[in-house]
Amino acid sequence: MGLIRRTRLVDQKWKKQMINSSEPGSRRATSHALEDHLAEWSLRTGITVEIWALPKQPLPALITEIVHGTIRDVLQEVEQQAQARTVSLALTVAPGGLRLTVSDDGLGTSAKAHGAGLSGRRVEFAGMGGRLTLNCVQGQGTTVSATVPRRALG
Repeated sequence: MGLIRRTRLVDQKWKKQMINSSEPGSRRATSHALEDHLAEWSLRTGITVEIWALPKQPLPALITEIVHGTIRDVLQEVEQQAQARTVSLALTVAPGGLRLTVSDDGLGTSAKAHGAGLSGRRVEFAGMGGRLTLNCVQGQGTTVSATVPRRALG
C-alpha cells in the first residue's frame, strides 16, 4: 500500500512538472522533468532506463500531457508484466512531427494483453491525427511507438 501511495505522489509531482515545463518562458525543459521521472522509476523498480533522445524545446501542454501519460502507462505495464531488465526510450521532434518509441527486453506479452491499457491513449493520438502502435515479440520484448504530425504541434 505504501508503494502505491508513493507512486501516486511521484506521478502527481511529475504531472505538475510536465505542465509547468511546457508553459512559455519556463526555465525547466520538458525533457528534464521526464529524465527525473525516469530516474525515480528506475530506482524504484530496479529496471535500467536508456534514454536515446529527448527534445530540447518544450512541447505544447496537451501534447506533453498525452505523451508523458503514455510513457507512464507503458512503464506501468513494463513494471507489472514484462519482467524486463531494460527499457529504452526515444522522444524526438523533427520536421515531420513528434515520434515516441519505448522498448523493453521483457517477455513480449501478447499485444492484446499489453494493449488493453493503451486503448485510451490510441484514441488520444488519433484525435491529434497521430497513431500509437504496439509490437510484441514473444520472449524478446515489446515496443510501443507513437507519432504526432507537425501540424498538431502548433
